[in-house]
Amino acid sequence: MPSSFIVKSDSFQYDLSMYKHLYSRFLEAHPQELHFACHSHHYWPDVTRDAHLEYWDDACKYVDNKWNYIFSKKIPQAQKLIAEILQLSKPEQLVFAPNTHEFVFRLLSSLDWTQKVRILTTDSEFYSFDRQINRLSEFKNFEVVKVPTLPISTFHERFEKEMSSNSWNLIFISHVFFNSGLTCDVERLALKAPTEALFVIDGYHAFMAVPTNLSPLEDRVFYLAGSYKYAQGGEGGCFLYVPPKTRHRPFHTGWFAELSHLSAVGTEVGYPIDALQYAGSTMDFSAIYRLIATLEKFKAEKLDIIQIHNFVKKNQELFIKELEKINHPLLNQQTLMRGNSARHGHFLTFALPSGESTQKMVAALAQNHVHTDSRGNRLRFGFGLYHNDEDIRRVVSIISKVSI
Repeated sequence: MPSSFIVKSDSFQYDLSMYKHLYSRFLEAHPQELHFACHSHHYWPDVTRDAHLEYWDDACKYVDNKWNYIFSKKIPQAQKLIAEILQLSKPEQLVFAPNTHEFVFRLLSSLDWTQKVRILTTDSEFYSFDRQINRLSEFKNFEVVKVPTLPISTFHERFEKEMSSNSWNLIFISHVFFNSGLTCDVERLALKAPTEALFVIDGYHAFMAVPTNLSPLEDRVFYLAGSYKYAQGGEGGCFLYVPPKTRHRPFHTGWFAELSHLSAVGTEVGYPIDALQYAGSTMDFSAIYRLIATLEKFKAEKLDIIQIHNFVKKNQELFIKELEKINHPLLNQQTLMRGNSARHGHFLTFALPSGESTQKMVAALAQNHVHTDSRGNRLRFGFGLYHNDEDIRRVVSIISKVSI
């Protein structure tokens, strides 16, 4: 066991090497690698392998009846676990899909496209949304306004000004911006948003990373996220929270939305009154099994979201402290993008001089077995439960020797 770095808080203390055992299979598969891209693809806990096999066994056991079993047993289990994390009182208002793009387009398709469609968002949304609205903005009846997230110190005021300046059909914003790790106060913005607009929070970089309490907003906002990143269940397990009084008829719809009355399917297109109004079609539910296994394992380890966030935050602080010692020409306090450190996402982003220099840095680190990733000129380091102080010091030592 590597040396430990003990961190104390008001309510608990923990050891920065104590969680590596949860990821033994991935760590053993990559013994030389320092994986600092866990904001992009997180290592999976060992329990997810058994969960994946459980899905196969259930498919074998139930065959054609597996949909009944999954929707009556596994889906409610996953809904309850997610609702506990987000502090939602109605777990049944969560619906699942294999990716967030399905939900993005289904939300867009709930709007009236025969009229002017006005969308307010930011310049820092992930491609699932950004690419889609860029394409739709080519149509004359779509108007898209993107508020720059930088400077973050004035972002909320600027976004609020845009919200009040006109009427909007859809307001879409990330809790943690994927290209910086900076966060916004989604509660503040949602409560000030015009009530006639759909208010959607992209929580993919916040779910299981930044403590989130949606209870004050559960009658107002849509929230989408998934298991691919910090929830550590892998790809294929995305979800959307639908406010309880929602009565929408998205034209991008699938047969899961007919589950309650399949025998009565005809020419009339009906919609459920619960979250299934946003359901799609046949999907591989193995990711839901893996997600359940991870979240249940964390509960068994008494590892909640506040502990996870504090754990990562301490690792980030140690990384910054060690980085200051080496006085690196590219990775330093001047290039580090950081706002409110208490609410910052689980990755640190450095804005380098150019995309070319960023790619060279990514490649140089990879040659030294340090896995990171980038977006344009922004180099990102992700931090997870399988990092300890020894890993942090090793990666900084490698950085000190890298020149481009």
